[in-house]
Amino acid sequence: MNKTTFDLKQGIKAHFIKTDLYKTDLSCLIITTPLKRETVTLNALIPFMLRRGTKKLPNQGLINKELENMYGATFNCGIDKMGDNVILKFYIESISSEYALNSENILEMNLNNLLDIVFDPIQNDELLNEQFLTLEKENLKRVINRKIDDKDSYALDRCISAMYGDEKFGLYKYGYEEDVDKITIKDISGYYNWLIQNSKIDIFISGNIKTDEVEEFLKKNNNIKKLRPRIENYILNNEFTESKQIVENINEISEKMDVSQGKLVMGLDILSDMENLQVVALVYNAILGDGANSMMFQNVREKASLAYSARSTFVKQKLNIFIRCGIQIENYEKAIKIIKEQLENIKKGEFSDEDIQNAKTYLISSLKNVAEEQDTEVIYYIGQEISKTNMSLEEYIKKIETVTKEQVVELANSIQLNTIYFLKN
Repeated sequence: MNKTTFDLKQGIKAHFIKTDLYKTDLSCLIITTPLKRETVTLNALIPFMLRRGTKKLPNQGLINKELENMYGATFNCGIDKMGDNVILKFYIESISSEYALNSENILEMNLNNLLDIVFDPIQNDELLNEQFLTLEKENLKRVINRKIDDKDSYALDRCISAMYGDEKFGLYKYGYEEDVDKITIKDISGYYNWLIQNSKIDIFISGNIKTDEVEEFLKKNNNIKKLRPRIENYILNNEFTESKQIVENINEISEKMDVSQGKLVMGLDILSDMENLQVVALVYNAILGDGANSMMFQNVREKASLAYSARSTFVKQKLNIFIRCGIQIENYEKAIKIIKEQLENIKKGEFSDEDIQNAKTYLISSLKNVAEEQDTEVIYYIGQEISKTNMSLEEYIKKIETVTKEQVVELANSIQLNTIYFLKN
């Protein structure tokens, strides 16, 4: 395993992914906090306010100039849902110091700037910059209003919302327009200062790095010094939970919009506590609808020609599978029927040894490709850290190889259809 982890303080970790495959260093800072209705919109605003300026570099022009001085380094930020948590993400990618023309320590510059952006913003009497808030409010409202433009993602969000309502995973990661205008500079400043002093913080650094030197640098960094130790304040939900209940009646929802293609999403619950549940579920999902050899692709899309697209996605933190199809609107009943047939066939073990081997080959190939891309490897280890599984890619591959047909059938018989959502005209 090429990853090592150090505790900088309680609740604050540094993760070093040592690799010589790239000529770049990628630094990523992750803040993890539980999803809540009252803070979800605040969380969406914070990364985009912070990127606008630090005390040392008080506007985006100066930040961009600093990135140019680092041989064209790039910065990005954003938010995402991971189970019942939201993660605030900040990245800087720069060339490795060994390629600097004047022997500059580019990685230290990279980390200094990343930590300044997140932990040393422009503040006056502990208030963030009000002009930044005004600008990002308008930007956020545009993002929220544009969510209907991507009908595929919109349909998935609506199905999740129908399944979870105002529970954490049901919340929209960018928040709600009705909340945006109510947020004052005092609100967001107080929340920001609480967030950085109470949330789980992880710093991931990938590259051909000297881990001892980087660990020492981080421990001496003033931004790290001013952070206090904390209990990791987030929700660990990567295992079966008794809160998942048997559904008496499937929730069927249809919504009308000006669309040329119907968007069908079927939300499934996994009601099992079997050993190696997540790995078995990955194999099950690959057989069902993940990849060109899957049942969904072969039987719904290719043979029956009922769908322009047909796939399924496993959400490991919530033990859900979402089947997603783009179909002609008049094919709704036929598509539902044939999809249910695929679910029943797996329950009865009506799939071949070749199907399970194809699923394993597909998953193992995908995992091997993770290490070929610096950002995808970092994302993989972020997921491992937040779920506390901490499996190396090699360990993951070995677990996939051991999955049996009997385990897949057992899992299949624990799966229930919860919600059917259909977007039509």
